[in-house]
Amino acid sequence: MSTPVQVEPIMEKRYGGVGRCKCSFWFAVAHDILGVLIIMIGVFGGLVIHDLFVYGGAIILFLSLIWWVFWYTGNIDVPPEELEDDVGLTKQKNRGLSRAVRRLSDRLASGIRNSFRKSGRLVRQGPPADNGVVNAGADVSLSTIYDGTPASTSNEFVRETLSV
Repeated sequence: MSTPVQVEPIMEKRYGGVGRCKCSFWFAVAHDILGVLIIMIGVFGGLVIHDLFVYGGAIILFLSLIWWVFWYTGNIDVPPEELEDDVGLTKQKNRGLSRAVRRLSDRLASGIRNSFRKSGRLVRQGPPADNGVVNAGADVSLSTIYDGTPASTSNEFVRETLSV
């Protein structure tokens, strides 16, 4: 026996004024005011090092753009019906197109990923053995110690690469 549950829709909280990211907004405004003030001191101050103030003010104005981007992106509202679930549930209306695009994207990404790996794909150099083992083209390092006098005067191992 199950009892019906009444679910009320969730209303989004509306933010007035400057939005959700008040701290980023006020940092951006403060940087703008400070940058313009420093530029004006450099232009109209009659100082010997006026170019330092002009360039410094311009750099502070440029840095204020970072705070404006934070404020703007923090206030972007996405309706809940446009959000997709993170566990793989997709919207019904775009199911066929989304699936095709996702398959193409996965195939392209795996191809690019495998191209950067040293032995990303298996290489068949002959007929496979009866047990189904495929030759993967692995490199094996072979070390040899000479009993007699080696050709070189060093007392190190001689390493030769053997491809199997």
